[in-house]
Amino acid sequence: MNIIRIILSIIFLLSGGAKLASLQFEILAFERWGYPLWFMYFIGVVEVVGGICLMLNWLAALASAGLAAMMVGALVTHIKFNEWGMLAVATTIFIMLVFFAVRNNQDIFKFFKK
Repeated sequence: MNIIRIILSIIFLLSGGAKLASLQFEILAFERWGYPLWFMYFIGVVEVVGGICLMLNWLAALASAGLAAMMVGALVTHIKFNEWGMLAVATTIFIMLVFFAVRNNQDIFKFFKK
């Protein structure tokens, strides 16, 4: 289970970092989709914070659930713009996030009982 969490954390740290660094391919993607650049930075912050939270045992399951919810937007965007390769990647990440959150749902419930 830890390997999934580490892989997901790296994915979100790198993806969010690319957005926060204003890498050209991220800017072009958000412009192509018609999203404002402030939204790119917002998603970048969410991804980096989520990637960090995935590394923390007590927040990992909650972060996984939150990131999965965010990924629904990515899935819809890739479908809307016929980006089938990126849809496959996003779907794989989404499934890994949901799997981790479901397998560790007791941690989510513990978090809210505190």
